[in-house]
Amino acid sequence: MRIFISTGEVSGDLQGAMLVEALYRQASLANIEMEIFALGGERMQAAGANLIVNTTAIGSIGLLEALPLVIPTLKVQNQAKKYLQKFPPDVLVLIDYAAPNIAIASYVTKQFPQIPVIYYIAPQDWAVPKLGYAQKIAKVVDKVLAIFPEEAKYYRSKGVDVTWVGHPLLDRMDSATTREQARLSLNIAAEQPIITLLPASRKQEINQMLPVICEAAQLIQQKIPEVQFLIPISLEIYRDAITSAITKYNLPATIIEGRTLDAIASADLAITKSGTVNLEIALLNIPQIVFYRVHPITAWIGRKILKIKISFISPPNLILNRQIVPELQQEAATADKIAEATLALFFNSSKREKIINDYQEMRSLLGELGVCDRAAQEIFQVKQKTSL
Repeated sequence: MRIFISTGEVSGDLQGAMLVEALYRQASLANIEMEIFALGGERMQAAGANLIVNTTAIGSIGLLEALPLVIPTLKVQNQAKKYLQKFPPDVLVLIDYAAPNIAIASYVTKQFPQIPVIYYIAPQDWAVPKLGYAQKIAKVVDKVLAIFPEEAKYYRSKGVDVTWVGHPLLDRMDSATTREQARLSLNIAAEQPIITLLPASRKQEINQMLPVICEAAQLIQQKIPEVQFLIPISLEIYRDAITSAITKYNLPATIIEGRTLDAIASADLAITKSGTVNLEIALLNIPQIVFYRVHPITAWIGRKILKIKISFISPPNLILNRQIVPELQQEAATADKIAEATLALFFNSSKREKIINDYQEMRSLLGELGVCDRAAQEIFQVKQKTSL
């Protein structure tokens, strides 16, 4: 059995790696010989996928931000199409990475209608319907494996065959380290104030988010002189930019490589861009400040022309449809306001406790452990049905 998995960016590589491991587990139990080929990253490759193209650095949010990546993305799509033409898989599995994945799915649906297409972690139309992906997905995807209950309900209402499997981060966090273990492994004293900074998993975020988070850290240090900052890096190519920023802003900060969960678990607070990492932070019960900003022209086009209104940007707030962690979007995402929100949380234990209590409510809506194995089983079942 040949499975082709297509994803991009750092978070897609993480989710893809977990799925690859689960697929091999389930294949072994079912005595199925299997090969997995992928667009993804080093995590997926380490999990056993044969990597066709590394796509971890090819991703952006926003219109202007995406322009430099148009040609690289088209090249990846062409490489994928040539590979699919030469080696048609038994199943195509898409993970996130909306526009490129829908293009690949459309190609496969036209050229190889017998190949089932499964979308795992589909575009978040349920949160921002004006994105407009649902109708396209309904035409080219045989099955959506939903990770959120609202996502399942939304895509089902659009005529898509949906199974809710739960959120895969539950599996990842089941063996996550404790605060004490994390601090011991990173040689951090129990009483040391630690704030973990998570500014970027995309190149555009290095430009848009790194300076403002460093300026905010400077302001925080003035009020908490003993504070230490941890900055995990998602890709090695960002190391130089982060190292330069630490020097420029004279921050008492340590770069953490390959141990993001330890860097989060050891923190008193996290300041983070929005994304999958917000859920990791929440499942580790660390209070967080979330911020995001895109190019001002992108923001203007989104608001004035596309009429896109985004109430919440972080998954914890989206899941409960209310603000449980502070969010600062666009014009509000300034160093002053980030520092102010962080200090208000740092010095107010009742606010931190309220966030942690809300995390438990959010956790109850993410499903049960075994998410990746359920997803793998669904993929095999879809293949079996189409083979009958």
